[in-house]
Amino acid sequence: MSIKNIISLGLLLFIPISIAAERLEWGALTIFVLSALAIVPLAIWLSTATEELAVVTGPTIGGLINAVFGNATELIIALVALKAGLIDIVKASITGSILANLLLVLGLSMFFGGLRYKEQEFNQNVAGINGSTMALAVTAIVLPAMVINTSNIVEPTAISRLSLTVAVVMIVVYGLTLLFSLKTHSYLYDVGVSDQAGAHGEGEHGAEKPNLVLWIGVLLAATIGVAVESEIFVGAVEETANSLGLTDLFTGVILLPLVGGAAEYVTAVRMAVKNNMDLSVSIAMGSSLLVALLVAPILVLIGYFIGQPMDLNFGPFEAIAVVIAVAVVNLISQDGKSNWLEGVLLLSTFAILGASFFFHPV
Repeated sequence: MSIKNIISLGLLLFIPISIAAERLEWGALTIFVLSALAIVPLAIWLSTATEELAVVTGPTIGGLINAVFGNATELIIALVALKAGLIDIVKASITGSILANLLLVLGLSMFFGGLRYKEQEFNQNVAGINGSTMALAVTAIVLPAMVINTSNIVEPTAISRLSLTVAVVMIVVYGLTLLFSLKTHSYLYDVGVSDQAGAHGEGEHGAEKPNLVLWIGVLLAATIGVAVESEIFVGAVEETANSLGLTDLFTGVILLPLVGGAAEYVTAVRMAVKNNMDLSVSIAMGSSLLVALLVAPILVLIGYFIGQPMDLNFGPFEAIAVVIAVAVVNLISQDGKSNWLEGVLLLSTFAILGASFFFHPV
């Protein structure tokens, strides 16, 4: 059993402890920390089950499973928060997830991979395609803010209708990206798929494939566990933020993605240290695309139907932050090579943006 699995099994102890903390009313901050620690191993097991099922089912079905469950933790937390009416925090968490995946996950991968290997290479074509697709996501995030800031009066219904229209377009585009990557141009992604299979022991040694029933059970159990813990986590997040003097903006942009994206951090860094930067870049940029083109529009549509309307007006500062992140990542990844200094540059950008959000006035 790997060290990652041992640690994630040990952290599962926080599940009953966090449930007890909520029932016994140990205080918002304590409940917040314990539930966050409980979500981390569940997110890791959810990610692991997704990876194992992808190996069993092959690249096409496996890709669809990754598309559905790849960012399930972030989506579940956001849905619970949306249901609770924490719309500002949910919107901020979308921005935060994109920034964390592009800058933090990719930065950590390049840094730790670069410490072990002088220079690492990854599929430049795939990175370029993902970067181009992120341009649409940036447009979708920036556009509503531009409409508001370039107009004298904008009716809330107009922004809501614009957001719904953009959400539908983004979902269609995400579906087309899946068609591109899994069917019409799947050969561009063959390196990542074969490397992932190799990481699971497949290949020349003919190792046994993972148990399908077992990993479906793990996937379902982890999903249910994340849903339960998310209820506890979201119930304590607002009071915790207020007690610590944190704004909804900083809470959503920094705190929620750090909890929900734990699995991506572990997997991406682990692959980079194994000199598999293709998969690390794919995880970081793919997760950003999933959040921007699928998670965000789903939240907009669901919010409309459950009476918690959420638009795509992220505000000028959030829009600029996403533009900066996409520009920096595209600039660094254009040569298809990485080193530890480029990782430091990405991490520094994330730290500067994080500090800016912390000091940003309400």
